[in-house]
Amino acid sequence: MAKLILLNKPYGVVCQFSGSGERPTLKDFVDVLGVYPAGRLDVDSEGLVVLTDDGGLQASITDPRRKLAKVYRVQVEGVPTREALAKLASGVPLAEGMTRPARARAIEAPEALWPRDPPIRVRRHIPDAWIEIELTEGRNRQVRRMTAAVGLPTLRLVRWRVGPWSLDGLAPGHWREVAGVEATTLRNKR
Repeated sequence: MAKLILLNKPYGVVCQFSGSGERPTLKDFVDVLGVYPAGRLDVDSEGLVVLTDDGGLQASITDPRRKLAKVYRVQVEGVPTREALAKLASGVPLAEGMTRPARARAIEAPEALWPRDPPIRVRRHIPDAWIEIELTEGRNRQVRRMTAAVGLPTLRLVRWRVGPWSLDGLAPGHWREVAGVEATTLRNKR
């Protein structure tokens, strides 16, 4: 039976098990041997990382052809307009081509969100807001580049959900194992 672990990766953690020693890595939080991340989060992003010991499941989670939804809660500089949200939803041109259509909506500041350490920079005369973006692809720093392209630079990025799994009830730096039945079910949906 496959192991499937959900980790709430804190800000500043390298999303791999080895590193230079300058920053914490996944091994500083997860003491389970043989699991690897199914997708990555940048050092300056937080939130859900799915880890598994099943190579087929790992490939299934990260395969862009499967279009597994990933939901991000994003604090941006500025106030999202209907036009900016429509651009995010219809696709944004990036250097390597147009992004797939996404779901994007303005949200209230998430109540269940923990304080970030270190806190984001605050500019007294520039407002900030939260948006939720659901993607079915995972390009390098995609959410940050998309929000910047529509005039809303990202201040804080939290991946909240990957497919059927979410961060609900999981504190930063903590993890939980998911029952093997759920992992097998997802892999068989390919």
